[in-house]
Amino acid sequence: MDIQAIVIVLLIGGIAGWLAGKIIKGGGFGIVGNIIVGIVGSVVGNFVFAALGLFAHGILGSIITATCGAIILLFIVRLVKRM
Repeated sequence: MDIQAIVIVLLIGGIAGWLAGKIIKGGGFGIVGNIIVGIVGSVVGNFVFAALGLFAHGILGSIITATCGAIILLFIVRLVKRM
């Protein structure tokens, strides 16, 4: 993976984590937390979308997939925290 790909992954992760935090009404996780939530959310989103037979292409599709996965991730984390 070259430096350009790493920067794109970090940007998409940051945007997706930030969007998920706004949608879920979280307090925010800071830039590093948003990137981590976005990257992990991307993995979750790709898994869920593939299971549903949906595939997104391009940067916008990657942001949408990562944001959906991050929302699912944050929802599960909130459920576990309440227990």
